[in-house]
Amino acid sequence: MIAMTALAGPPADTLWATSLRRWNALCWVLFAMMAVGLATMDGPAGSRYTALALLGSVVLCYAVLDRFPDNPAIRPHVYLSVLAVALGGLAYLRSNYAALFMVTLPHYWMFGRTPRASMGFLGLATVGTVAGSVLRQDGWTVEFFSETVVSTLIVVAVGVLIGLWAHSVVAQSTERARLIVELEQTQAQLSEAHQRQGAADERERLAREIHDTLAQGFASIIVLAEAARAGLDSDTARSAQQLRSIESTARENLAEARELVGSAHRPGQTAAGSVARTLRRTLNRFTEDTGLTVDAELTDLVCDQQTRIALLRCTQESLANVRKHARASTVGVVLTRQAHGVELEITDDGTGFVVEESTGFGLDGMRKRLAELGGRLTVTSSVGDGTRVLALIPMAFEAPGEGEAER
Repeated sequence: MIAMTALAGPPADTLWATSLRRWNALCWVLFAMMAVGLATMDGPAGSRYTALALLGSVVLCYAVLDRFPDNPAIRPHVYLSVLAVALGGLAYLRSNYAALFMVTLPHYWMFGRTPRASMGFLGLATVGTVAGSVLRQDGWTVEFFSETVVSTLIVVAVGVLIGLWAHSVVAQSTERARLIVELEQTQAQLSEAHQRQGAADERERLAREIHDTLAQGFASIIVLAEAARAGLDSDTARSAQQLRSIESTARENLAEARELVGSAHRPGQTAAGSVARTLRRTLNRFTEDTGLTVDAELTDLVCDQQTRIALLRCTQESLANVRKHARASTVGVVLTRQAHGVELEITDDGTGFVVEESTGFGLDGMRKRLAELGGRLTVTSSVGDGTRVLALIPMAFEAPGEGEAER
């Protein structure tokens, strides 16, 4: 029954498949030797030659099928038909050949491809073998019926049960293999999607960082350069101050660029620091560059670096919008500690705008930056009434002595 093992599904590896084929071939060699021995032991010469011819046709068909298993021109059903006819003929020649019927049972299930085809060829072989035995006996007796027909039917019934079980195992194995392939494909697609999403998120992060740092710095340099050029003849002292601001802003931009390039090597950096001191430097530079009045109330809070950078970027973006669009005279900045986290409020008395009609990258970038930290951004404005930007980031405060305001 070595051949029946092949029904259990795809082999674990090529070595196992090769070993199985060799054992199957060895068994068939032994069976062929037994059949040839039975054919040549005794009996008329014509019967021996006929038996050898039938055995030779079976061996030839099986050898061709085994040598070219993937050739569509070689049909397994042809081999099964030749096998069924040969078994009937051998059963007619000698009673000993009926034993070969049991030997060939696995091949009906191996090469039948479907249960219906396998059972059809098995039924054909059964009828041929029984018919050959009946014709050889030259009559139908009770003893012949009990010894030959009943035993043959029992063997066929057992073979059918084993074959159907093997086919169910094959179907389950095939289904499992299909599901495994689909799972692997899904995992590969999911991994690829995650990689694409990660790349898109990184591009968006870099774009947001460039917009909030380098782009704002370059915009400040352009404004300061235009003002310095306009005042070269009338106010050289003011122009000199603006040139110094340009130099300082350029240096800060260079430092920001280096920090942006090196941030990939320090993804887990979470050093704590004072938000108030960070914002104070930004507000001082804004006052120096624009001449606007800034009313600041900054509670000295110690935050992790991500929170501090988020609050700084929101402040820089809001001040840049005030400089470019608001035409304001006064800006208010309030940083407070609340029970649910830290709040940053930035207001101006400028011209205002319709929030729903805003299509710039800055506000959207602030919202996404705060959302990454579990926070939110609220923008309130109307034409002629100024603008209020409120950033909230939830956080837990651990450092003692907080709450003293820097003015």
